[in-house]
Amino acid sequence: MDVKRLTVDASAAGARLDRWLAERVPELSRARVQALIEDGRVRVEGRARKASHRVADGERVEIEIPPPAPETLEPEPIALAIVFEDDAVLVVDKPVGMVVHPGAGHASGTLAAAVLAHAPSTAGVGGPRRPGVVHRLDKDTSGLLVIAKTAAAYESLTAQLVARTVTRRYRAIVHGRVAPAAGVVDKPIGRHPHDRVRMAVLPRGRGRPAVTRFAVLERFAAFTEVDVRLETGRTHQIRVHMASLGHPVAGDRIYGGRTARPPLPVPFEGLALHAAELAFAHPVTERRLEFGSPLPARMVRLLSHLRNEG
Repeated sequence: MDVKRLTVDASAAGARLDRWLAERVPELSRARVQALIEDGRVRVEGRARKASHRVADGERVEIEIPPPAPETLEPEPIALAIVFEDDAVLVVDKPVGMVVHPGAGHASGTLAAAVLAHAPSTAGVGGPRRPGVVHRLDKDTSGLLVIAKTAAAYESLTAQLVARTVTRRYRAIVHGRVAPAAGVVDKPIGRHPHDRVRMAVLPRGRGRPAVTRFAVLERFAAFTEVDVRLETGRTHQIRVHMASLGHPVAGDRIYGGRTARPPLPVPFEGLALHAAELAFAHPVTERRLEFGSPLPARMVRLLSHLRNEG
């Protein structure tokens, strides 16, 4: 990681942050600078700022420049739990612990590399490093994902996501007893202003729209099992929204907060979050396809212990 530390001089005061940085770091294009800002890798006086921030005389600016990612992805013959496949789409059941596509610290062993080995025709569909990946799940979340095998299928599925016609339902176990039987969280989500690895609920007009619907399935002494449906697909959306209600997902070390909470009754891997249902219109036939994935053993075991404790 290359870290550069710069100081704004009086002659540049009032310039946009992205333009000022692109002029001071010529090896980076303005688009690349904007991407680094969006990713939280640029700090002004220790705080993340927007690209439109107007720099002031004497401000100290720090920029982290990660090494460029390889332009291509090497296929890896990793076994996939295939739920459905035809010439246009592939539906898989992702296990907990598997990263969907390469990123910082996860260059190999990804779902994307496994898909590329299984279906070489996906190369270049949606991008060289994310072959066919239409939507993703966090590393520590398990469940259903759809992969586009052709460019036409990719365009259709991404359009369905934008139109909010793709159904994605999750099962989650969260901390605390959720009081309402059902509810809707309609709060914008964006990059956390002080921590680039986290997302956060932001004031309206600053984050991207995010809507999550939930319904209580079962309450326990200190936990609740909920059914969750996404209307939008922001990064960490369920985790951020449930934490904003004071009910973070069990096993979540990022959004679990510092409040002392009852520990889980059994050793647990990953997040207590599973993508259990997925439905969309087939890109070619337009027939509605619906898929389900049973709760993984880790969550079944946790629920059993919670019931026994009750």
